[in-house]
Amino acid sequence: MRKVLGSLTATVLVILLVSYGLWTSKRHVGHYLADLRIQLVINDGQPGERGNLLGIQPELFPSDYSSVKRLHRKLAAYLEQAREHGLINDKTIVVLPEHVGTWLFAINEKSQFYQATTLEEALNWLAFSNPLLFVDAMFHARGRDRLQDAHLRMKANSMAQDYQDVFGGLAREFGITLVAGSIVLPSPQVNNGQLQAGHGALYNSSLVFGRDGVPLGQPQRQLFPSGYQRGYIRPGKDAPLRVIDTPAGRLAVLIGSDSWYPDNYARLNDSSAELIAVPAFVAGSSSWSRPWHGEKHNPRAAHLDLGPKPLTEGEAWRRLALTPASTAKAGISVFMRGQFWDQGVAGHSFATRGGQSIAEQSITAAPKGARPGHGARLINLWL
Repeated sequence: MRKVLGSLTATVLVILLVSYGLWTSKRHVGHYLADLRIQLVINDGQPGERGNLLGIQPELFPSDYSSVKRLHRKLAAYLEQAREHGLINDKTIVVLPEHVGTWLFAINEKSQFYQATTLEEALNWLAFSNPLLFVDAMFHARGRDRLQDAHLRMKANSMAQDYQDVFGGLAREFGITLVAGSIVLPSPQVNNGQLQAGHGALYNSSLVFGRDGVPLGQPQRQLFPSGYQRGYIRPGKDAPLRVIDTPAGRLAVLIGSDSWYPDNYARLNDSSAELIAVPAFVAGSSSWSRPWHGEKHNPRAAHLDLGPKPLTEGEAWRRLALTPASTAKAGISVFMRGQFWDQGVAGHSFATRGGQSIAEQSITAAPKGARPGHGARLINLWL
């Protein structure tokens, strides 16, 4: 009898394991048609032969990341509309927001993942439907928050490939220089023109693609990650600040809060940076208008010039980023819009020319069917 029960138990376990394996192999195929509309909210200067800085502030949701094809389609639709506005030429530098590549961990997941109500629930589904990748990522996790580290590490190889396919493909398709926001990967490097993930700590990095779709140099690591990320993203404080030659001029990228610190601009001044791109990200749909709490984990933040009165998050960004201390002739700071499960994202993109800030123009009427305060944005600065 014991042998019979043992055999039955083993058979049931095998059936369950096989069923689980088959379940994990099946992936979500969505048919939701995303809103592809976008508004031109900054168009400063006059068209000329020197090109332009063009920020695309996309409105993105988990379903937009259900496949590489879908994400490409949405971003390409934004670029096509920019081209219809006459904003695309062979010297255009397009800037996308911080973490636009990080969400690539959502590619090709189960339907339960996209239907989750919270980010925590979605990440649980991510681990449950990719058990071998998750166990391996936990084994190699480096950060203090090993669970978050593992969630971002587990699909690093495919994320690196998808990042290059999507953003390198867009640069080549539209003939533009593309600052591809940022992506969190373990020790990323470009080898023989291909972005590859390593096996070290996680870094928040940005890569610039040339008009042929090939990376221009190595990834730019974020020097000072935001406080909520420091448990799993390593500061790249010793990383060089790279300046890249583009058809429109010498370009530097400062990721997020790296754009707040005068020392970074001094270094870029020494490297003769002419243009500065700031891919940025603010978590929380109402955070832009809430009090700014600063970056207490970073000793440098104590020396920031914020003036006598308390500031909102938005006011702090406008005061600190793209500072007049920079000798660059122009810059642009681009944020993301949208909702990722229970985590909203906020921010109003802006540009500077000769140290003078240029904010979004007032929008008196949203496009038909669009929700007030929502939707994608185009921010253009003629050089």
